[in-house]
Amino acid sequence: QVQLVESGGGSVQVGDSLRLSCEASGRTIGAYTVGWFRQGAGKEREFVAGISRMGGGAYYADSVKGRFTISRDNAKNTVYLQMSSLKPEDTAVYYCAADSRSIIMRSPKYDFWGRGTQVTVSS
Repeated sequence: QVQLVESGGGSVQVGDSLRLSCEASGRTIGAYTVGWFRQGAGKEREFVAGISRMGGGAYYADSVKGRFTISRDNAKNTVYLQMSSLKPEDTAVYYCAADSRSIIMRSPKYDFWGRGTQVTVSS
């Protein structure tokens, strides 16, 4: 079983950039499809981006398309979420999740989850 730890969150201004990292331990992250989700205060957890096991495929929520980029370095056992042009509505706890299935799921039905990292965007 894989353990996931997110890092890189923080408080930024509108238009700033952040890079989140999701580091795996216990098993190689290359065995898993990985997704990033977020949950704002009082909101449901929503899909942000997902990436296939070898990084050849990626999907994004419409709300972040063109601003966020998901990538992975399986040699470093880490998946990244590069976020740019941040907006106040991007404020949320960001979670990474891993699943052994080969499809990139937009629903939060992943097997393994990290504890999240807070991102706060102020105007």
